Amino acid sequence: MCGIVGYVGARDAVPVIIEGLRRLEYRGYDSAGIAVVDDSRLQRRRSVGKLKNLEESLRAEPLRGAFGVGHTRWATHGRPSEENAHPHQDCQGRLVVVHNGIIENHLPLKARLAASGHRFVTQTDTEVVAHLVESHLGAGSLEQAVRQALPEMEGIYALVLLDTREPQTLVAARRGPPLVVGLGEGEHFLASDVPALLPYTRDFIFLDDGDVAIVTPGAVRITDAEGRAVSRRPQRIAWDPVQAEKGGYRHFMLKEIHEQPRAVRDTLLGRISLEEGEVHLEELGKAAEELRRAKRVLLLACGTSWHAALIGKYLLEQVSQVPAEVDYGSEFRYRTPIVNPETLAVAISQSGETADTLAAFREAKKLGALPIAICNVQGSMLTREAEGTLLTHAGPEIGVASTKAFTSQLAALALLALHLGRLRGTLTAERCRELLQSLARVPHLMENALQASARIEEMSRFFAQAQDFLFLGRGVNYPIALEGALKLKEISYIHAEGYPAGEMKHGPIALIDENMPVVALCPPGRTYEKMLSNVQEVKARGGRLLAITAQGDREVPKILEQPSDIIIDVPPVEEVWSPLVMVLPLQLLAYHTAVRAGRDVDQPRNLAKSVTVE
Repeated sequence: MCGIVGYVGARDAVPVIIEGLRRLEYRGYDSAGIAVVDDSRLQRRRSVGKLKNLEESLRAEPLRGAFGVGHTRWATHGRPSEENAHPHQDCQGRLVVVHNGIIENHLPLKARLAASGHRFVTQTDTEVVAHLVESHLGAGSLEQAVRQALPEMEGIYALVLLDTREPQTLVAARRGPPLVVGLGEGEHFLASDVPALLPYTRDFIFLDDGDVAIVTPGAVRITDAEGRAVSRRPQRIAWDPVQAEKGGYRHFMLKEIHEQPRAVRDTLLGRISLEEGEVHLEELGKAAEELRRAKRVLLLACGTSWHAALIGKYLLEQVSQVPAEVDYGSEFRYRTPIVNPETLAVAISQSGETADTLAAFREAKKLGALPIAICNVQGSMLTREAEGTLLTHAGPEIGVASTKAFTSQLAALALLALHLGRLRGTLTAERCRELLQSLARVPHLMENALQASARIEEMSRFFAQAQDFLFLGRGVNYPIALEGALKLKEISYIHAEGYPAGEMKHGPIALIDENMPVVALCPPGRTYEKMLSNVQEVKARGGRLLAITAQGDREVPKILEQPSDIIIDVPPVEEVWSPLVMVLPLQLLAYHTAVRAGRDVDQPRNLAKSVTVE
């Protein structure tokens, strides 16, 4: 959620930290701050609101430092204020700390420390960390004090601390939220996410839970909580820093919507053989061989990834003929799931750090499932805990509302379904070849579908003032109705519901009138005739319709005769792959409606890109 950046090296730390925080703005925050050390003197600056407020403060009164830390905060304990913004310091003004996560026992710790003379000036749980570490400092090192403090803290954390008496040294610790070390020449970096450091390095160490890292310009030393040395292999990230820039687009979200054909193409690249009618997933390692034992698939995810999982269920059952079920990561542990060694557990996460998905995945592993991951970030916690990972190749996704991560997850799930079908003998080579040929054409069809952007922008003026939306779909496109509604509510703040169209008469039909836009997904396929009936039911009740159809559709235009009704057509595609094309107009509808309504599209209120706490 919040953003952390730390730097030690020969550069002025301030511009490095501010640039890193700027690249983490997509994570969501309500205040920002920085602390640097220059000639053993600690200087700290904090501001409420957007990062630009902190930058204006620094322009008015510049800071300079040889090493330091910065933070963007999303309030959990204490209201958004300059006082509560990170970094927080101890009583002496000797050390500072930045923190992502929650210290669950901060109140008893605070009471104990206050009783021994520590002075607290904020409402945050993080300030407790600064005083707790201070209580252990004495004549010892910061590393020793941190190591003594950690066992006393309950909860989750990514911590970075510095001490004015230990030049060019940062101490970091992780339990829960992500933390990465960026490797340089004569300089090193710390951050809560890779994009913050892409202008400076492509080589990263992803810290594990329990790791303590001591970072200096010349070395990175990692130990466990007891001080025993541990080895963490560096990962090279192939993302181009330019991929994290807007590239001429008005918003990251619009750029990422238009990057989807490339992202899907890259996810398929090198994994399919059209001649053989086969999918090659050797990257799953030893898990690739064990897939044969799977008699059931359990898909675990949250948010948009959960919608991808719902489509994955359809693909697995349709293409592989293997039973599949979908669980919210946040709900899985709170029932009594039936899992055994013949269960394939697939966790789906863009970041690989989603707390609820990780917790559900660990529970499935503990119960004996074969655990694999679909993820966009190599080296993330999820990829390290999986027996094998099917990486998506979306590149960095900056917009909070997920777009290209979603469609690349669908491409990965398609590959998994085809591969399992061939392994199980339920999918012939000939049929697999047909499906692969149609799948290989999808990126080009997506490019064609995105050409509707200008028209959708024009028609968004009819929808920006709406109070409610209803999205209807059937079969494999029912989850796309859910995803379309989610995108709209996330960034435009318009209430929207996605519904299986067959359930419309069981409640939602009561809401339909001339003021409620209804989005109907009407691709050709087994549910087409049923969707036509649902469209007619909407029209009979005066509803305003936006229908997404395949090019050449002749039936829907016969029903939609009013000027307020709109049809957006997309290229026809094999029914099982239709979600990859049908979702694009819905993403564009959400985007253009939100822009017309004056919303902050890339950083919608109250939301964060990665939900790393429960």
